[in-house]
Amino acid sequence: MSHKSHRQNARSPNHVAIIMDGNGRWATSQGKTRFAGHRAGTIHINDIVRAFVEHGVKYLTIFAFSTENWGRPKREVDALISLIHSAVLEQTETLHEQGVKINHIGRLDRLPINIQSAIENSINMTKYNATLTLTIAFDYGGRADILNAVKSVVNNQIESESITESIFSQHLSTSDLPDPDLVIRTAGEMRLSNFLLWESAYAEYYSTKVMWPDFGHVEVNHAIAAYAKRVRRFGELT
Repeated sequence: MSHKSHRQNARSPNHVAIIMDGNGRWATSQGKTRFAGHRAGTIHINDIVRAFVEHGVKYLTIFAFSTENWGRPKREVDALISLIHSAVLEQTETLHEQGVKINHIGRLDRLPINIQSAIENSINMTKYNATLTLTIAFDYGGRADILNAVKSVVNNQIESESITESIFSQHLSTSDLPDPDLVIRTAGEMRLSNFLLWESAYAEYYSTKVMWPDFGHVEVNHAIAAYAKRVRRFGELT
């Protein structure tokens, strides 16, 4: 979707996207394994969702596994895939009870069949919920998504003169989502890491040094408060 054509006072974001970072460093600082760090990063998703719901956020997108993450050691990749399976099985029911609609962007075909089924079941179970849409970006990459959108436009034989930002956006995996208003990254990093590249063109960016397993209600409040002070101009003059 295209951005608004006028500047606005940002009070409460409609769509928050999070690059969850720092699980491994958190684990090292705690004297634990990287697996324990990733596990700690998944068990508080329900609490994070609840915190954003309290602020009126309607869309939350979290970056769980990138296309580049396949390059990590196989042992860690297998652990991450196992964790997403466990998280889906353990948390879907609670999220469903909270009225959360679960969505997925990225590839499913490279995941084991049982995990594909678990994700698809969670999507079907929650598809009529409307409190908040939780999108899990798993095996997702912004550049890959843009390339797939280009291929889709070509395959649909859309005349070049007819292609607008709005039409192009309809061919992205995020076509059913509004553009993010706020992108949060934990663990002090200052890069987008191939996450929602097209969609985040005019998003506000918030970085915190807090590691993802320690990111809770207080940090959510800080991020929302920081966003509320921003004036979004979308390239226009003050």
